[in-house]
Amino acid sequence: MDNLRVFLFPFVILYVSIIKVRNWFFDNNFFRIKKVEAKVISVGNISIGGSGKTPLVIYLANLLKSENKKVGVLSRGYRRKTSGYRLVCDGEKILLSVDEAGDEMFHTVLECQIPAAVSENRLEGAQKLISETGIDTILLDDAFQHRWIYRDINILIFEQRFLNENDFPNHALLPAGNMREKFDSVERADLVVINRKFTGKMKIPDGLEKYFNDKPLFTSFYKAIGFVDMTRKTEYGLQEFEGQKSLVVAGIARPFSFLNILGQTKVDTQNKMIFVDHKDYSLKEVQRIRKEFYATNSYSVVTTQKDAVKLMKYAKQLDDIDVFYLKIELKFDEEDKFKNFILNHLN
Repeated sequence: MDNLRVFLFPFVILYVSIIKVRNWFFDNNFFRIKKVEAKVISVGNISIGGSGKTPLVIYLANLLKSENKKVGVLSRGYRRKTSGYRLVCDGEKILLSVDEAGDEMFHTVLECQIPAAVSENRLEGAQKLISETGIDTILLDDAFQHRWIYRDINILIFEQRFLNENDFPNHALLPAGNMREKFDSVERADLVVINRKFTGKMKIPDGLEKYFNDKPLFTSFYKAIGFVDMTRKTEYGLQEFEGQKSLVVAGIARPFSFLNILGQTKVDTQNKMIFVDHKDYSLKEVQRIRKEFYATNSYSVVTTQKDAVKLMKYAKQLDDIDVFYLKIELKFDEEDKFKNFILNHLN
């Protein structure tokens, strides 16, 4: 598949031209950035998927809730089966299904229980969400390129492994590569997070250091909490899955880290089914999972929380199989310093 991307290089020139012109119009006030009646924190990236935006949004939502902020989250609702503005959660009740809201947004509201909405038009969506729910702080999910709304804090997140793998197509621009913008766009960020996930700290490659030198820089990581039964919501310790022969199912970008932590917790990951990111599971795929589960004589199915919210609608078809998801939390190496940066900039 990556070899076929080489043929898309001629279109990269067109893509770069469009991005440059668009950013020039914003930078020179031909496109007007508008304020809304709330504090705004944007979380985004310049690469395709897998950086950890959703865990960071969840982290920020819980932080702001603990500070008694009336916080909500707004997203376009990637790959949802609806369009236009839709209120996903009013702060108490979830109003849409995972298909209607998108898997990332649904995951977020399950974890945080905060007002949330999806809208392709972020400005309109923010205004409606503020009006309907009375929030005073908005988290914009995946919004680094959506510049129409003024943001009080513009956060850019990178996966550490992505920065350190500069082979094709990682550091090439769309549509041939995996980057939405060049590294010089880091200049727009107020804060950079490098998400090392389940690995140790690595130095930023020499060729990229210049882009990060003048930016507040924090490193985050994932902490595995335990395994949760998808239907019963019963939680189990990591040690209870040591040596267990499981069928691993994942439909996420960059599944390396997920497989890596399962290996660290001594889960047998020999049998696995890896799907594309944001996999919209159908009954056909569920039947394939069932078939593979019994063919490999697995003890259970282990998946991600993002996949579990979509597989849950097939709970009846999977009622004879134990399905567990790995529960993780995003943490920071300098937790207090990061929290102080966010709260001081808001206040």
